[in-house]
Amino acid sequence: MIIYLAILAVQVMLIIDVIRNGRNQLWIMALMFLPGPGTIAYLAIEVYPRLRGNRHVRTARASVVAKLDPEREVRAARDALDLADTAANRIRLADALAELGRYDDALPLYREATERGPIDMRTGEKLARAQFETGAAAEALATLDANPAPSTQSDRDRHGLLRARIFELLGRKEEALALYADLVTRLPGEEGRCRYAALLLDQGWEKKARAVLEEVEGRMKRLDRQQRAAEADMYRWATEKLAALRVRG
Repeated sequence: MIIYLAILAVQVMLIIDVIRNGRNQLWIMALMFLPGPGTIAYLAIEVYPRLRGNRHVRTARASVVAKLDPEREVRAARDALDLADTAANRIRLADALAELGRYDDALPLYREATERGPIDMRTGEKLARAQFETGAAAEALATLDANPAPSTQSDRDRHGLLRARIFELLGRKEEALALYADLVTRLPGEEGRCRYAALLLDQGWEKKARAVLEEVEGRMKRLDRQQRAAEADMYRWATEKLAALRVRG
């Protein structure tokens, strides 16, 4: 009985899909009188191609593939580089390695790519980030300073966040604080706020840090579980630090 009701529910849903999307009305007959073959055929011919073109479905699929086979893009990029040793293919491989946190491997590829021609803003930023992540903060700052100026506010803010992190590593804490204070008024996500709060705590500014973390907490409460999952580590850190600050009063 349950199986029959489930099949009937699927038939109804697909018939509604036929009507809503203006598909050939013959599909309704096929779904009603040939529920098994009709359902399979409709899903394969009408539904699956649409899902493949859906941005959210593509993103979800890419995320699943990345988790199941994180080295897939590295292999594909390496194959492309073997076929054609171009700056673009070196950057592609470097990007794939950087995505996995393998900045030591990515750095020479970014360097070699930038040596082959004029450096563009995005590639320069990637090189600077790889230098920073491998501990070469001074080199990273020099690369950013020599990089073409970003043309959009989002690019400027992304550069600014990296610059603030570099200042921290170089011990230029006041400059980093000033940058963070400006960036957190615009940056999406919580990385900027959490890094700002962490530096404030490091410098003994607990009251200011608590205010920033309370803002993170307030923003977090307005998000659903799926949205929070994207920055789960940041929210966990912020929650723990805020709880500790509240205990101290």
